[in-house]
Amino acid sequence: MLWSQIMAGYLTDLVVGDPRWLPHPIVGIGKAITCLEEKIRNFTKDALSEKLGGALLVMIVVGGSYLLTWGAIELAAWLHPLLGWLVGSLLIFTTLATKSLIQAAREVAVPLAKGDLPTARKYLGYIVGRDTDNLEEGEITRGVVETVAENIVDGIIAPLFYAFLGGAPLAMAYKAINTLDSMIAYKNERYFHFGFVAAKLDDLANYLPARLTGYLLFLAILMQGRDYQTAWAIKKRDAAKHPSPNGGIPESLVAGALGIRLGGHNSYHGKMTFRAYLGDSKHPLRFMHIEETISLMKLTSLLGVLTGILFSLFLGR
Repeated sequence: MLWSQIMAGYLTDLVVGDPRWLPHPIVGIGKAITCLEEKIRNFTKDALSEKLGGALLVMIVVGGSYLLTWGAIELAAWLHPLLGWLVGSLLIFTTLATKSLIQAAREVAVPLAKGDLPTARKYLGYIVGRDTDNLEEGEITRGVVETVAENIVDGIIAPLFYAFLGGAPLAMAYKAINTLDSMIAYKNERYFHFGFVAAKLDDLANYLPARLTGYLLFLAILMQGRDYQTAWAIKKRDAAKHPSPNGGIPESLVAGALGIRLGGHNSYHGKMTFRAYLGDSKHPLRFMHIEETISLMKLTSLLGVLTGILFSLFLGR
């Protein structure tokens, strides 16, 4: 049954994470995007042709990811049903990022707790796009908390959501959308038009999962005995201030639950920008807030799996 594949993939992700020696489909998707972009840009000359070229790239990458995943599972199932189940489980596992998020966050938190700011800044630079060279403890913590909170959606709940709807093929198609967004959906001269469709599709694909994440995260906050009333109030007040129509939901809930303020000034390649504040600064940002965010993320992911299994059982899938 589909739910058993997803549970197996989820547990494998918790145990194995993202070993570097294992060939990863998302890496392949990224290479395909780079290669296809180069070829498609040979035919783009103006804003309209760039938007159409970007749309073509999205169709090829998302459709191809779905079909290749579906074909691999069907071929394996033709050889033996158990092999088909195993391949499906492994492919679902590759769409999840629970353990890799935990590892990335702790690579920053551990040296930060020891006062080793240079090492903490170095590892923060691996997971955020902002300049990290001169950040102090509070801003380093903010970078990690924002990253973990926002990635509860696209790294965990959204892949699970699409896996429960359509198995590994639909989960992989979602990850293709997410990868396109991370690679070409920039508001700069090169990608403003070319990445337009990818950006809008990513917003659309995350719309329902982000709101589901909001309810699951709220339940996790409640179950952990945190300030759920403030968390919900901050979400209602601040979530829409986030530049993403989806990212503000988990970030504002985490900010409210922990009594911290996210957002603020960030430097990108020496250029300072400002992102609206989320939450109230009841407590100064400290390294322990990273572990508290990880704890909320882990419980939310578990609630997401259990919710999906309950619905699957109800529907007889």
